[in-house]
Amino acid sequence: MRRVLASLILITAFVAVGSTSHAFSLMDPGTWSWPQYDWSSLKLQDPNSWPFIPVPEVATDPNGGVTYGVLPVWLFTDDKNEITSILAPDINANSTLGPGGNFRYLGYPSADTQWYTVAGAQEIIARKVDLDYQTGREHKKNWFSFEGRFYFERDPTERFFGTGNNSHWGNQTNYTTEQLYGEAIFGLNLSEKLQVSLMERPRYVRIQTGGFTSLPDIHVLFPNQKGINGGSEVLSQAMVQYDSRDSVDIPRAGTLGRLYYGNADRRFGSSVSYNRFGGELRQYYSVNQRITFAGHIFNEYEPAGNEMPFWSQARLGGQESLLTDQETLRGYGAGRYIDNNLFVMNVEMRTRVWEKNVFGTHGILEVAPFAEAGRVSHELGYDPFSDLHPVGGVGFRGIAEPFVVGFVDLGWGGEGAAIFSGINYPF
Repeated sequence: MRRVLASLILITAFVAVGSTSHAFSLMDPGTWSWPQYDWSSLKLQDPNSWPFIPVPEVATDPNGGVTYGVLPVWLFTDDKNEITSILAPDINANSTLGPGGNFRYLGYPSADTQWYTVAGAQEIIARKVDLDYQTGREHKKNWFSFEGRFYFERDPTERFFGTGNNSHWGNQTNYTTEQLYGEAIFGLNLSEKLQVSLMERPRYVRIQTGGFTSLPDIHVLFPNQKGINGGSEVLSQAMVQYDSRDSVDIPRAGTLGRLYYGNADRRFGSSVSYNRFGGELRQYYSVNQRITFAGHIFNEYEPAGNEMPFWSQARLGGQESLLTDQETLRGYGAGRYIDNNLFVMNVEMRTRVWEKNVFGTHGILEVAPFAEAGRVSHELGYDPFSDLHPVGGVGFRGIAEPFVVGFVDLGWGGEGAAIFSGINYPF
């Protein structure tokens, strides 16, 4: 379930944890002992003396509603006081989906290698397991890069309004996406800045009844929608990438440019055959030590006519920019606009308003006003700068250098306000 934490959960956790724990890694059984803590030093009135921070959790989502809970957070650091891992389980309750909880562990062995494991469930329908491992992220130490991911979910919060750039709010329906996929990306680093890569992703999808009875079911309003019964695809994708950013996680200067081509074919296990191609450009420019301008442009084409299942089409809306799968438009919920082709542009001014060494970690508070606009289209020959959906807003980010960013973004679009939060920059 794509829940977001619409409070300063991650910001508080990353830059204001009152007790730094010893080095710990799930990959090293020798570190599996519970953090040593002198209970005689505990003072309830002094959060700095607590063994962990019990962060109140208030989660909101334009699609998933409101969730309340508590999220205890442990940070584990090395002898340089840099975060090596984060343990953040939670217990919560959603007004529609009932009680539930999540286990989260994020590992930061280095800037070049990172991984995480997330698993959670709610009483009604929602289930999720997400495992990811990346190495060679900086393209500097090795001739290759690799990312492997396993993902399973049942997400009962999904919304569908019909396809097209003018899909109507009044046609909103709810459904559950059940999907399982494995993803492997192998990259050949031609230099520190230039890389070519190949991705393989077999994916299984089923569309089921959603968790929100207050909305019509997708099968009732859109019984003939392509892909309404789910399907499968084996997506192969080649990409060339130029990356001159000064940091993969917290960039303040440089350029990231990508061009890609993907293909799914019935002859190799897919329910439908299609091609997709596109490009992305991210640019970062620092005016001074406090202000960084970040810009993003993305364009994708899928010349498949009416053959594409809606769950494979380009999706616009939400807080994350995921190449080929979804692009951020923070005034709308995830997947608000869906069709074969997509264009979006985003810009924000990331301004550091507070910076201090707190509890052994270098903490930064950042405010980032942003503006963005995008659209989708069914036809290839459309004007990407016409009929755009504009969004404006402001983001609040907590940064624990050198790897960790927690964000809370508030955006306003043509259908009202939306609040998002999570880990990492939106782009």
